[in-house]
Amino acid sequence: MKIYAPWEKAFEKVATPFEHFLHAQTTTGIVLMSMTIIALILANSPIADVYMHLFHTDITLSIGSWNLSHSIHHWINDGLMAIFFFIVGLEIKREILVGELSNVKVAILPILAAIGGMILPALIYLSINYGTPSANGWGIPMATDIAFAISALVLLGRRVSPALVTFLVALAIVDDLGAVVVIALFYTEQIHFIPLILAATSFLVLVAFNRFGIHAVLPYFIVGVIMWLFMLDSGIHATIAGVIAAMAIPSKPKRAPVDFTHHVTNMLDEYDGYPVATDYTTHENQKAILQNIKDRIDSVSSPASKLEHELHLPVSLIVIPLFALANAGIAVDFSSIGETIVTPVSLGVIAGLVFGKVLGIAGVAWLAIKLGIAQLPQNSTMNQIFGVAFLGGIGFTMSIFVADLAFVGNDAFIFQAKVGILAASLFAGLFGFIWLRYIAHSPSQEA
Repeated sequence: MKIYAPWEKAFEKVATPFEHFLHAQTTTGIVLMSMTIIALILANSPIADVYMHLFHTDITLSIGSWNLSHSIHHWINDGLMAIFFFIVGLEIKREILVGELSNVKVAILPILAAIGGMILPALIYLSINYGTPSANGWGIPMATDIAFAISALVLLGRRVSPALVTFLVALAIVDDLGAVVVIALFYTEQIHFIPLILAATSFLVLVAFNRFGIHAVLPYFIVGVIMWLFMLDSGIHATIAGVIAAMAIPSKPKRAPVDFTHHVTNMLDEYDGYPVATDYTTHENQKAILQNIKDRIDSVSSPASKLEHELHLPVSLIVIPLFALANAGIAVDFSSIGETIVTPVSLGVIAGLVFGKVLGIAGVAWLAIKLGIAQLPQNSTMNQIFGVAFLGGIGFTMSIFVADLAFVGNDAFIFQAKVGILAASLFAGLFGFIWLRYIAHSPSQEA
């Protein structure tokens, strides 16, 4: 029987549903969409100047003669987003080791579809912007925003099969990996080799921690931050440090989960052997048993899985919304919006995210299935793959991130790119949702 404090029972009735909401798969998409709307409202309100200047305020960290000074916008894009990329790295690693990408037969379709969904949008953008200063933005329409795309599928509920959701998740993970490679290879400043060598040395230290069986998070955190600082000075975008650090985090538990139930059951039996105090306080030996059980539970969970679980909520509710608030706010002059959309940058982004993603993902998937290289996800149709391909055109977070890297110092191109990203993401998301909701049906629904 549970013992409640006077107000505890009433509070649980309020807190428990809220906790379930926070952990829902759609939370990130909902919060991201809300923050985007807020950013757009602020950027087009009477306090637009205050909003803009806020993110250009410098924050300085100083230790003795050493100091690091950047604007809030820079801290978010280079600092907080490194945590986002760390989560991306953990997800990529998990999918490759034990997830959908670990089985070649299952992984081949989303891998090929993702590659098609990256190459074709880049080619379409280049065909529109070839030979112009804006050609460097070819990486912008390559990305898929996993939060928005997955949220749209989850909202469809039973109308889409779990295998189709898995297909989109695997596709988005491969897409993220491609975006990381593109950022590292093509959107870097002048490379400074000494900081780069020091960053590589830091990574080797992380690998050594892994090989020596160190499972405590703190040593990885300290060296990871040092690696990020070196990467910040190397010329390669600092967020790549997050992905690299994730690769070194142990994916195996400290103890194999063999006989876990047996050991815990024995400890629970021992715990129950002590008499219950009249004031419901715990015996000292019982406290020790509870601590042993907690340690046993921690030991059968890998650091990588624990970090991915623990950081998911802060990244979803703090990092990504702050990124949207700092980057999605664009002052829209509706009298000239038509002229902006038909600029080569906006047009290239829209054509790449809408037509390029659909033709790349659905086209390559259809070809792979026809050639017998891959097969459709269970209980799904090619019609549904077409709808998922449209959801792949929601570029948002990663596309905005790449736009800032591609057009550093060119506010006009960044503005045109963001207009294109917002327009394309809105159209692709709505069309994909409507297509999957009202037009495409699974084999079981058709039957």
